[in-house]
Amino acid sequence: MRDRRKLAASLAAWAAGMFAALGPMPAPAQSFPSKPIKIVVPFTPGAFNDTLGRTLAGEFAKGFSPGSHVENKPGAGTVIGTDFVAKSAADGHTLLVVAFPFALINSLHAQSRIDVTRDFAALAWVGATPNLLVVNPNSPYRSVKDVLAAARAAPGKIAYASTGNGTSNHLSMELFKTMAGVDLTHIPYKGSAPAVTDLIGGQVQAMFDNVPNVIQHVKAGRLRALAITTPKRAPAMPEIPTVDEAGVPGYQVSVWFGVVAPAATPKDVVARLNAEINRVIALPDVRERFSQSGIDIVGGAPEMFDRHIREQVVTWAKVVKDANIRAD
Repeated sequence: MRDRRKLAASLAAWAAGMFAALGPMPAPAQSFPSKPIKIVVPFTPGAFNDTLGRTLAGEFAKGFSPGSHVENKPGAGTVIGTDFVAKSAADGHTLLVVAFPFALINSLHAQSRIDVTRDFAALAWVGATPNLLVVNPNSPYRSVKDVLAAARAAPGKIAYASTGNGTSNHLSMELFKTMAGVDLTHIPYKGSAPAVTDLIGGQVQAMFDNVPNVIQHVKAGRLRALAITTPKRAPAMPEIPTVDEAGVPGYQVSVWFGVVAPAATPKDVVARLNAEINRVIALPDVRERFSQSGIDIVGGAPEMFDRHIREQVVTWAKVVKDANIRAD
């Protein structure tokens, strides 16, 4: 008995020495999510980026992460909101809704020192949609050829709106200008809602915008759609020609939406968020609402979205360079 006690004491002393040498042991990882998730939208309210953020936050709040909410941080071509999330804690509780402009930050906003391929972890590619070329219905433009003719007759006279420098609206028109050899004047806004409001009001004459942002205005007759940026006509809008067939051969642009987190977010947290986002966008009512807005659901693994982002960064960096596009 005495020998056993001596052995037990020796083992206890040995263990105590080992733990002391190793230093304090890390606490067990806290379960995720442990607090509400903040979804940052780097645009003003009213467009699909905002709709996506609020849809996810609303579904998260039902059980996955009660109290989840959206915070709009527009400005500087989405750099303000993007930079905020890049510098946030990498614990999965601060996310960023990203779209086409995200891939332009490296080339168009190099001064921000943000590298989207280095500073963020892809979570999920949510969906894609084309842009529509729309004009005020009281304008004389009833076709792409009308716009081209007017632009050639009076270079710079037609003012077009965008949701900011480096957005899909901006780059869609810059590509259009380059390929068609025309000049239009760029008027940047801080989001789709104010840009569309001024287009309807006649302060600007044209713009490319994501289908979900303008389709209801087109249906209501407040805007006239001249062309769609996909290589083929959309089944839901067969009467609208493609830009390619309407007068600018070879033209096409696809717009995409997704969600990212700060780069150092743990892989198990990335996996949980990916699964939850895919669950939400697979809900029948969400799919129906997004489809009615012209969004094609994508979904899938984080790795697929990461590859897409990297490809987009390379593709549009070339367009920015070739067209000499600047952020200011």
